[in-house]
Amino acid sequence: MGGVISADDPKWIEPFSGLTESQFTRLVALVRRRGGDVQRGRPWRLPLENRVLLVATYWRTNLTLRQVAPLFGVSKSAADRILDHLAPLLAISPARRPRKDTVYIVDGTLVPTRDRSIAASSKNYRYSTNLQVVIDANSRLVVAIGLPLPGSRNDCRAFTESGVDRACRGAPTIADGGYQGTGLLIPHRKRRGQTRLSPHQEAENAVHRRARARVEHALARLKNWKILRDCRLKGNGVHQAMLGIARLHNLASPDNSRFIRDNL
Repeated sequence: MGGVISADDPKWIEPFSGLTESQFTRLVALVRRRGGDVQRGRPWRLPLENRVLLVATYWRTNLTLRQVAPLFGVSKSAADRILDHLAPLLAISPARRPRKDTVYIVDGTLVPTRDRSIAASSKNYRYSTNLQVVIDANSRLVVAIGLPLPGSRNDCRAFTESGVDRACRGAPTIADGGYQGTGLLIPHRKRRGQTRLSPHQEAENAVHRRARARVEHALARLKNWKILRDCRLKGNGVHQAMLGIARLHNLASPDNSRFIRDNL
């Protein structure tokens, strides 16, 4: 059975991966170096380029594997094997020791998921998991993703329990007011008995808001990969998808020179 979508035809790459042809070529080269062509058991029916595109298509469209598989001319079980093998190879690398001029921004995002073991009814009125995301304030690239926690978990607890606090050590980190008590840079708040903030505090809060908007924009771009709007994966699948999508997001970013130098 022949497939409809193939990386051999460049017109399929950008709509289904969010990457240009050259960015996709770099991604495939990275996966190959990480062992993407290693054969275990039955030989792969698809070349590596098509297997990488299949995983990206699954994340980008949120079609079921039963729907994605015929588009590439493989069975549902073969598509499942491809996802299990390649998803970990697409994950972003652990954050390196930050440079002296590095500033991070952290925020949590709710990902609706059907795996109740890592989800809870949340403020979006759905069973969701809380994923903590850290970006570089200058490049706006994702540098760390926390472990998934129930969506009812507040951000100040999720910051430490998800493990992203370790990635932020050694660099000033900006966060919103929900991160009280974490030692991060949060906005000024009115103290008990204080009716209003001083003009200086208001000015600092305005600068803080403009900087923190960068992480909100990054989260919005991450959710262009529709699996993050209703994830059917279970266990560590949600986390694995988020790590891989962060890699695709970083590659697609207009300012990804540092990411390519450090990770490719």
